[in-house]
Amino acid sequence: MRRAINQDAYVVVLADSQQRWERRGHLFVVADGMGAHAAGELASKLAVQQVPLHYDKQIDLPPAEALRRAIQEANAEIHRRGQANLEFRNMGTTCTALALLPEGAVVGHVGDSRCYQLRGKRLYQLTFDHSLVWEMQAAGDVTDETARSGVIPKNVITRSLGPNATVEVDLEGPFPVQVGDRFLLCSDGLSGQVSDEEMGALLRSLAPQQAAKFLVDLANLRGGPDNITCVIVEVVDHRIETRAGASGGGPLTLPTGRFSPLLLITTLICWAAAGLLFLLGSVPLAIVAAVLGAISLLTALIRLGANHGGHVASSRYGNGPYRHYPAVADRELFEHLAGTLKSLREAVEERGWKVHWEELDLRFAEGCAAADRGNYQLAVGRLAQVISDLMDQIRKQREATDPADSSIEL
Repeated sequence: MRRAINQDAYVVVLADSQQRWERRGHLFVVADGMGAHAAGELASKLAVQQVPLHYDKQIDLPPAEALRRAIQEANAEIHRRGQANLEFRNMGTTCTALALLPEGAVVGHVGDSRCYQLRGKRLYQLTFDHSLVWEMQAAGDVTDETARSGVIPKNVITRSLGPNATVEVDLEGPFPVQVGDRFLLCSDGLSGQVSDEEMGALLRSLAPQQAAKFLVDLANLRGGPDNITCVIVEVVDHRIETRAGASGGGPLTLPTGRFSPLLLITTLICWAAAGLLFLLGSVPLAIVAAVLGAISLLTALIRLGANHGGHVASSRYGNGPYRHYPAVADRELFEHLAGTLKSLREAVEERGWKVHWEELDLRFAEGCAAADRGNYQLAVGRLAQVISDLMDQIRKQREATDPADSSIEL
């Protein structure tokens, strides 16, 4: 509602064959550009072009490493273009890329655009925001309460593609994938206006297309200070499931599958102590130390082989998920949406816009009846549909009278 230029961009690249799926899976990318003039728009456009291009070229690398390299190559190209033109100097963009692979979901990430996974009644944030407030929280410099207060600007990012010749790319995953899982990639134009709990509840209550549309509408109704982009991915085919993790727990339970250096060090210390104790004549203690060392080594080997089998990867990247939230529609959300609809209706009547209320009122009544029965998931879904349909009708009238102005002020 406030920006003259859309500096967000996204791309969806679906595998067109079984061979391609097994080699590179499905790819989804969201980028949020920054920079004066059209620099941010160019940076995000380059990101969504370059990442799939270089990801497909890295045929000698495993998919996760290929994704990291692709984002690094995109950064190099954005930086090169920025250095070549004064108007584009220091342009940058966030980049969040999700690859759905046979071994699970892998995320490559730079900036504060986010990737979430919805499973059941929980929404997991798979990415770490490269922002000042998140970095300070991670360092223990501020409390959660201070971070939520808004004292520290939330839109100050600490890492992006473009400004520097090289960039550090976070890899997260692989996370197990099940039929019914939904993934949400979004720019901070959405996450800055809609809470994580609201996103989870709406993502669970609406079909993917409806959810994407309504989330953008809701962020705009709350002021729309930034461009808003979201991509919602729903897993509907059992062939995409992570075989070894299909019936297991959520993303938080995935074993690491790494050989632990700490366990190796513990083993060596125990065996060195056993040797020293044996030389000193303390044979019983030496035996105990040797057994402890053997147990430590055995534990390390078990962890190493924990994920060997099926399609689960033998290595893990990152520390995600970083946060998780309930994804449950409740009366509070229903009443909030009812209040939004009331304000929107008052704005329509005040401006004399023509709206077909009959069908909207019918669906609103269905939502209220569902809320009275305690079915808030259905109730929230009905209200979201009413608000989105009403927004569509208003936009058409405004665009017909003034194509340059499609904003709605509440």
